[in-house]
Amino acid sequence: MSKLRAAARSGRGLQQGAGDVRKSPRRRRETVSSHKGVLPPVSAQQSAYHLFSHPEEIEAFRKNLLAWYDKCKRDLPWRKLAASESDTNRRAYAVWVSEIMLQQTQVATVIDYYNRWMQKWPTLQALARASLEDVNELWAGLGYYSRGKRLQEAAQKVVSELAGQMPGTAEELQTLLPGVGRYTAGAIASISYGQATGVVDGNVIRVLCRVRCIGADSSSPAVADRLWDLAHALVDPARPGDFNQAMMELGATVCTPRAPLCLECPVKQHCRARCRVEKELEFASKRLLGKAASSCSQAPDIEECAAATAGSCSLCPPATEPWDSRLGVANFPRRAAKKPPRAERTATCVLERRGHRGEPEYLIVQRPSSGLLAGLWEFPSLPWGPGLTEKQQREALLGHVQAWAGEAVARGCLRHVGETYVVYSLLLGGDPEAAAGGRAEELERPAFRWVTQAEFQQSAVSTAMKKVWKACERGSCEGRGPGKGCKRKRGADPLRPSQLKVEAEGSLPPRQLSLDAFLKAPAGE
Repeated sequence: MSKLRAAARSGRGLQQGAGDVRKSPRRRRETVSSHKGVLPPVSAQQSAYHLFSHPEEIEAFRKNLLAWYDKCKRDLPWRKLAASESDTNRRAYAVWVSEIMLQQTQVATVIDYYNRWMQKWPTLQALARASLEDVNELWAGLGYYSRGKRLQEAAQKVVSELAGQMPGTAEELQTLLPGVGRYTAGAIASISYGQATGVVDGNVIRVLCRVRCIGADSSSPAVADRLWDLAHALVDPARPGDFNQAMMELGATVCTPRAPLCLECPVKQHCRARCRVEKELEFASKRLLGKAASSCSQAPDIEECAAATAGSCSLCPPATEPWDSRLGVANFPRRAAKKPPRAERTATCVLERRGHRGEPEYLIVQRPSSGLLAGLWEFPSLPWGPGLTEKQQREALLGHVQAWAGEAVARGCLRHVGETYVVYSLLLGGDPEAAAGGRAEELERPAFRWVTQAEFQQSAVSTAMKKVWKACERGSCEGRGPGKGCKRKRGADPLRPSQLKVEAEGSLPPRQLSLDAFLKAPAGE
């Protein structure tokens, strides 16, 4: 029996020094000294098989990963700023902006937004002076809009309460800045200040789970704590920022979710998931060539977690989810099944009028300052009431926009992130000013403005509203008449937006409808 297997069974494989890390689920304040290759004692429910057994292996892992990173890293604008900026405040701010933008967003999407942001607000002080409207306008289309708002609020706090000085450690960043969590604080501190603290994001989770065959639900608190322990133990104290970026780079470009490039991986010799794949391939090859007994059907002798055989390891996959040879290393990581998105529908009006110079203008209204898509602009919209028929919903929508316009034409439907928008266009006649403000004194209305097509594209509107605009524009360009509402193509999967077409039925004549005709139920309803 190998020494490693013996160590795994005895649970003594990872006692590296006398350092100790305090553990408390979800809330932890680490010190730099506790991160240098030291992990807490292995619990009775966790085997050393899933950890790093020798300091020499950690050193080799660091060396191989950083050598690969130095050679293969992508040329990204925030990395250039972090490397070239001598002022620690500016450097931390540049890293901070990039980390907030990169949350749940692909690098290719972020690059243009990041460059425009840093050009407009190159310092914390410049961002603190900006208006939320300007922040939302630049952020429009990036998604998760509360990120931009919290980023500005935190910048204002740094300027007004911290004398313009960024907090200098991961612990202070997480404690003092709104919107800065454990990962973001660790990334800023390690990259900007050289603090030897690990980071754990989706890419790092994937790398660690594969390297150490961690198959339990990676979103559970206990497994998340162990992943953070691993990240802190592995981080290179001499180059913590580069090491953390290298781990994320590896997960993003090589150790990918579905088609990992294992042959190009710089740490494949440390990967236990890859070792298992190679053992299985070797065994299958021998059987194919007749080198193994033809009657032999058992799996090859692959080193596994000793505690798993007794069903006591909290880091192994559950017994109900055994290793799938077809997936290879993509067996890891494993997460709990996601809840299906809520299926909602929203009735949306695209109100059009002729401006003073004859150019079409469209009404947009501002969302509340808190909640979903706070402070953004949108076409007047109403949630589709439960149990309402299309006629009833159209009546409710007309009442909602009565302050601005009268006549409406149904255009089609659009789905966005689990929500369907039933889009209507409304064309206003008469004097534009009179049409816009006819009932201003009678109704409480949110902030609103009339914008041209160009102004709409530059406004702080969500991606969903831009899709609504395209739906209306496409219907007009194709010369289709107004229809009865939203009809999904027969057989289409409502959960797959790529199968949903924005189209208008041609059952009604292509002309403007009166209010009575708009509210009249179509034949057969």
